[in-house]
Amino acid sequence: MTVRIKYLNPWGTDLYDSLIAETLTPFAHSDTELVVSSLKGTPEGMEDMYNKHLNETQVFEAVMQAEKDGFDAVIIGCCYDPGVRVARQLVNIPVVGPTEASMHMAPYYGHNYILVTDDHRAVPYMRDMVSVYSQDKACREVSCVGWYVPEMSTDPEGFALDAVKAMELAMVAQRAEAAILGCTIVAANYEKLIAAGHQRNAAILNPNNLALKMAESLASLRSKGNYQVNRVGFYNSLAACNPTEFTRIRHTFCGQ
Repeated sequence: MTVRIKYLNPWGTDLYDSLIAETLTPFAHSDTELVVSSLKGTPEGMEDMYNKHLNETQVFEAVMQAEKDGFDAVIIGCCYDPGVRVARQLVNIPVVGPTEASMHMAPYYGHNYILVTDDHRAVPYMRDMVSVYSQDKACREVSCVGWYVPEMSTDPEGFALDAVKAMELAMVAQRAEAAILGCTIVAANYEKLIAAGHQRNAAILNPNNLALKMAESLASLRSKGNYQVNRVGFYNSLAACNPTEFTRIRHTFCGQ
């Protein structure tokens, strides 16, 4: 059975689509169809929280469309996990965030870990995510490389090398057994380094790969009737409870 996974780059540029497809496809199961796409007409980055929230409104629409298009799971491809939990209120297929997937799979690699993101503005938000995902005991530190995402396109190899060095040093300083690379684009550039001959550090976790494996697993479980979103609490669906109001809101704010 073919499993169809939509990987959504949640920003208004297709600049990184081919990079993600190139570096993630080799890790997909032979029966997985991986489709990478991005948003249109939204902010091109999420360095500012304002841009993040603007992008999330279109993430929700894209996730709902993916379900209509027959995808079995959606990965929202940014380590901010933008809109992941809200999107689960809107669809019945699994919606996976790279950071959440990485944090929950990290114990299979080491007893504790650190998270290294791209620039300093992301650090407070990522620290908040550690608490949201109940990882305060396992995550020893959140730090950054000190680069900005737009700079990656000018020197992707240099950025990836800096990220690896920063993570290895932080692991030693914190006595951490694993490290999550807290940016999907940095992680993709890291895979390109490895493909070019750089030795892989298995303790450095690629959130793209782990999100893919989580999406494949949940999609497989759903196909066998063993996955369902519980709608009685946090993931209660307005579309089901009050479809008229849901339709009005989408029309007013999303033009749908």
